[in-house]
Amino acid sequence: MSETDTLPLQIGVLTSGGDAQGMNAAVRAVVRAALHAGATVHAIYEGYQGMVDGGDRIRPLSWDDVGSILHRGGTMIGTARCLAFRERTGRLRATLNLLQRGIDRLVVIGGDGSLTGADTFRREWPDLVAELLQQGAIDADTAARHPALMIAGLVGSIDNDMVGTDMTIGADSALHRITEAIDALTSTAASHQRSFVVEVMGRHCGYLALMSAIAGGADYVLIPENPPPEGWEAQMCELLRNGRAAGRRDSIVVVAEGAIDRQGQPISADYVRQVLESRLGEDTRVTILGHVQRGGTPSAFDRWMSTLLGHAAVQELLTATPESEPQLIGMRYNRVCRIPLMPCVQQTRAVAEVITRRDYAQAMALRGGSFTEMFQIFQAMAEALPSVAPPAQPQRIAVLHGGGLAPGMNTAARAAVRLGLDRGHTLLGVHGGFEGLLNGRISTLSWGDVEGWTATGGAELGTTRQVPSVEQLYSVARALETHHVNGLLVIGGWMAYEAAYRLYSERDRYPAFKIPIICLPATIDNNLPGSDLSIGADTALNDIVAALDRIKQSAMAARRCFVVETMGRHCGYLALMSGLAGGAERIYLPEEGITLKGLQADVEHMIASFREGRRLYLTIRGEYANDHYTTDFLCRLFEEEGGDLFDVRQAVLGHIQQGGNPSPFDRVLATRLAAHCIDFLTGELERGTAAGAFIGLAEGKVTTFPLKQMPDMTDTRCRRPLHQWWLDLRAVMAAMARPRQH
Repeated sequence: MSETDTLPLQIGVLTSGGDAQGMNAAVRAVVRAALHAGATVHAIYEGYQGMVDGGDRIRPLSWDDVGSILHRGGTMIGTARCLAFRERTGRLRATLNLLQRGIDRLVVIGGDGSLTGADTFRREWPDLVAELLQQGAIDADTAARHPALMIAGLVGSIDNDMVGTDMTIGADSALHRITEAIDALTSTAASHQRSFVVEVMGRHCGYLALMSAIAGGADYVLIPENPPPEGWEAQMCELLRNGRAAGRRDSIVVVAEGAIDRQGQPISADYVRQVLESRLGEDTRVTILGHVQRGGTPSAFDRWMSTLLGHAAVQELLTATPESEPQLIGMRYNRVCRIPLMPCVQQTRAVAEVITRRDYAQAMALRGGSFTEMFQIFQAMAEALPSVAPPAQPQRIAVLHGGGLAPGMNTAARAAVRLGLDRGHTLLGVHGGFEGLLNGRISTLSWGDVEGWTATGGAELGTTRQVPSVEQLYSVARALETHHVNGLLVIGGWMAYEAAYRLYSERDRYPAFKIPIICLPATIDNNLPGSDLSIGADTALNDIVAALDRIKQSAMAARRCFVVETMGRHCGYLALMSGLAGGAERIYLPEEGITLKGLQADVEHMIASFREGRRLYLTIRGEYANDHYTTDFLCRLFEEEGGDLFDVRQAVLGHIQQGGNPSPFDRVLATRLAAHCIDFLTGELERGTAAGAFIGLAEGKVTTFPLKQMPDMTDTRCRRPLHQWWLDLRAVMAAMARPRQH
């Protein structure tokens, strides 16, 4: 046997099935987490085919072997179909190849077929080992040391079709590709007043179709889990016709490749085109996105999520025993979860089975509550006709922004206006935040006024950081009374929340403030109470990671240390998450601060790294990490201590983090939260009550909190929540940054 067989722990990692953006991030995390723990990792190239072939298709990976792969799509260790592995003889050869290297623990990254194959292999393992022993291919000592195969499964699938995890590796990146395509098609369609039918992947899962329809502001969507009702063609055409009558110049219909009607018959993109052309007389084109959805650079989310999953998979295998049940390592509510593997696979396949049986209610139920909720929200948005007749005395809801700019503000405002009009309310737009309210810059918003806002960055209504002073409260109250405002939706960041809380606190002095008020979190800083994620943070994170990719490329020609400063004020969310997604070696967070002792250790490690051959050292500093140890100071310190060994550059990313069009996630989140805000205000107005609240996505659920609880949930001095879930990820960052010294 090989000498490696005497090592305490040998882990194999493979990617199988269709490729998905983020697989490389997962492989990198597996390798570095294992090496950090003192284990050895073997890459199994070309999936199960490499396991069967053996030889140099199974070889160890070093720390540097997985450097500079975070930004690459596909999978660096390859994937391939393997007919041989489906046969027992093939699995017998695979067993021998693994045993020769002492491998009895596997991280399998793939879809349900790949994970099922891994479980079959695991169950047969004792018999396969016994057969090899009987043949004399291995000795008794080897058989005794490897009585079982232990497996951790990660789901690599752009379809996001696995039960048990909120997101699968690659789904967010695919959604980026689709949304970018829809945005591009929308602009050309509007130029020619043309309709487009866009076909996206998803044979048995409508996730990509549904979420891209919401993110792209599409008019109609067709998914396999919930086929349209009889006569859907007429309904679709009516919706598109009404949109055009209201001034819309383009129409977009999104079709999942597995879309069917109520009889289970396929609905093709070309059939939808024919319907639109024949019934509406419009020039209609079909775009089938195909494998472009699988390609390209992974999104920031797919990088940091895959990193967490890969790290957790190694932790699972480190503690696994021969009796351990194989686990699916997934994500629930932005936290890593571990669930028995095969029940998840079986439930996933059950979705396809119930669709075949035409039990569509059960299919939607299996997809989960949030999927059903988003489908209902999309329907409400699509059917919010501009011709809705208002009641005799419609309620007047004002929408305003506050605080710094956040991509997605426009998306939230559009959703609130469309859904509010659908409820029969009158929607008022306050231009310029609370300053605009003071100055009476308020206008009525129609269905067409918010057309095209879904995909645009910035804030069409404008925003300011102003919080009304005590002296200005009277003028604010008069403005609300003058414009007969019955309810207030405040979309923004910390200053917006502070202003809303001040109004709520002064209700006894100013009766005009006794109206329902709700705050919707929109800030790139992600520092608001009651919500794991704020609108704009995901977009900013993608912008930062894109900048880090370019910075790292620019440094390849020289030995260089980069110090990159991110926004976030006293919240280190952007710094930590961009470090995870961008492959940073060191991160300085406001929550931890910077010490002279820590800087000395960092400099020593930096110098040692460059002497060992490192060409790039990436450091990220949150803008408020320390008042005295500034980004410029860090650069001067590193440059002085590094001498001729390396040079140092700084990059203060600044306001590019607030710019750009919102990411698909931010668009979907903005729409979801806005829908709940309109529901809240509608309920309060119908009951004649006037609660104050703020809303957020907490542990996967949209939750409202009483506005009066805000001080109890925040560190008001640092302007951030008392509990920040992402701080628990610092241990993962440490494992990814440098090998443990043994």
